Amino acid sequence: MAFDGLASKLQNIFKKLGNKGKLTEKEVKEALREVKLALLEADVNYTVVKKFVNQVSERAVGSEVLESLTPAQQVIKIVNEELTKLMGGSAAKLDYGSKKPSVFLLSGLQGAGKTTMAGKLAAYLKKHQSKDTLLVACDIYRPAAIEQLKVVGERAGVKVFERGQSDPVETAKLAIEYAERSFIDVVIIDTAGRLHIDEAMMDEIAAVKQATNPSEVLLVVDAMTGQDAVNVAKSFHEKLGLTGVILTKLDGDTRGGAALSVREVTGQPIKFSGTGEKLTDIEVFHPDRMASRILGMGDMLSLIEKAEQAFDEKKALELTNKIRKDEFTLDDFLEQFEQVKNMGSLEELVGMIPGLKADKLKDAQVDTKAIGRMEAIIKSMTPAERAKPDMLNASRKRRVANGSGTTVQEVNRLLNQFESTRQMMRKLTGGRIKKKGKKGFFGF
Repeated sequence: MAFDGLASKLQNIFKKLGNKGKLTEKEVKEALREVKLALLEADVNYTVVKKFVNQVSERAVGSEVLESLTPAQQVIKIVNEELTKLMGGSAAKLDYGSKKPSVFLLSGLQGAGKTTMAGKLAAYLKKHQSKDTLLVACDIYRPAAIEQLKVVGERAGVKVFERGQSDPVETAKLAIEYAERSFIDVVIIDTAGRLHIDEAMMDEIAAVKQATNPSEVLLVVDAMTGQDAVNVAKSFHEKLGLTGVILTKLDGDTRGGAALSVREVTGQPIKFSGTGEKLTDIEVFHPDRMASRILGMGDMLSLIEKAEQAFDEKKALELTNKIRKDEFTLDDFLEQFEQVKNMGSLEELVGMIPGLKADKLKDAQVDTKAIGRMEAIIKSMTPAERAKPDMLNASRKRRVANGSGTTVQEVNRLLNQFESTRQMMRKLTGGRIKKKGKKGFFGF
């Protein structure tokens, strides 16, 4: 996960400060020297690191910190505020411009994930902002680029405009004319990239920009390229005048240096981040939330948003009623696991909870094979058995174990987990609990 290495180092530095009570100016400066090294090791641009540490130092060695009753907390507060400022201060919204359709031009090097991100962005706009979007294939050089865009467009449920190997500038202009006639809200143009920056590529993208007058010129950057991301961002900004950045593969880079450098170098905000391979793995970039996660303060707002997106409100109400009526079944149990899986990896979710670190749970990672076996066991039962697990006697359990390729012990383990979950959910919803013939009510 992004920033894991940096987060771990910074949290250790501040933990040592917290153990000292009152701080001297020397102790604060020593801690900031360690912060500087941690940032450099995270592949943050040297100029950016130097400026950041100087700004923190100016505030951290003043009386506000040294005379405070909790100086370590004051230092962390300052670092948190400066990290947030470094990454842009607050989440930046997309600029749709005054004309319809709005045109978003995606640029970047080959391999950064432009084509996939075009599909992710279209899916995001459709789901969260009800925008009808058109994808435009202007990458005529990379083999199968047009076909790839068609595939992601189909998965996102949006139209794709393409003219084969025809001139990209003409293709972009015709696409906008088509979007105007079809009352489409947003046009996303997927441009060509190269393995490195070259003049021909830059001239072509500049010509597409001039012909389409986009309201957003977004640079798609691979977060794992580290220092190179800064050089790429500077070159594209000088040529095109970027309005924002999208970071891809942020889930695969434990350092995160690109995210901390690109905003400072270009002066343009990071608007989105790609956090996985699925079309839904795109998030609005919140600098304040990311800073909190880096410093181990968690990110409950993002966790709540993920839960809201993953869980269907109508189904949640139905589930509550089922639990209260003692009608919670193994089918419901399986569905809850599926919805939690849709929220993302355990490591990512743990990183959002204040005070918890994903590395502390490395021995408790979710075994996806175990979830697969659980699914096989439940689906090997009859509908009646799934609805009333109590009817599973020894012979039925053997049949289920054989049908799912598991053992009777695993079947029993699943049934025990189901019963424990049912008991706990009853308590949380104020449901009726039957125990040894007695009845009682549990309120929450």
